[in-house]
Amino acid sequence: MLTTLDQLEAIYGQPHERAVRKEIPYVNEDYRALIEASPFVVLATAGPEGLDCSPRGDAPGFVRVLDEHTLALPDRVGNNRIDSLRNIIAGPQLALLFIIPGVGESLRVNGRGRISSQPELLDSFAVDGKLPRTVLLVDVDAVYFHCSKALVRSKLWDPARHVERSSLPSAGEIHRRINGASFDATTYDREFAERIRTTLY
Repeated sequence: MLTTLDQLEAIYGQPHERAVRKEIPYVNEDYRALIEASPFVVLATAGPEGLDCSPRGDAPGFVRVLDEHTLALPDRVGNNRIDSLRNIIAGPQLALLFIIPGVGESLRVNGRGRISSQPELLDSFAVDGKLPRTVLLVDVDAVYFHCSKALVRSKLWDPARHVERSSLPSAGEIHRRINGASFDATTYDREFAERIRTTLY
């Protein structure tokens, strides 16, 4: 087992200069374009009860670049666990991973979060008259793009590699195995699509 930085560096060596130079402490024009094209971001946080990694998605540009040092992310209706928000209350450090469909490169942002319920800010993120519960403001510490190797290796955007949903346990089946045989998985799955449609915002 490797337990020291010296042991790690003996295997990996030093990063290429370009890999270091692409990290900057603000959102420049190119990084802004990637953020505004992304309909999906993963939010990572840490708190007293552990780590959380939460998917967030909406129309491209739903994460707003307020200025080169500040992002705004609306918190839409979800499962109400609010694990990420609880963590941010305990400690503001967070990380974001932006993914763009069909694009190999991803974008990583490290920063600190603040949770706002300011009415004017909530109003600005309304969709069909429905407001987010809160808006997460991110004070940017570091931004850098990630090369495409992971997405190329995974063939993530190759339709021929897409998994048939029916080959995996359904949401209802997962609930039934956790909650017991009395859980009505059939009804849950039958109503799932409509439930998602009517509670999306």
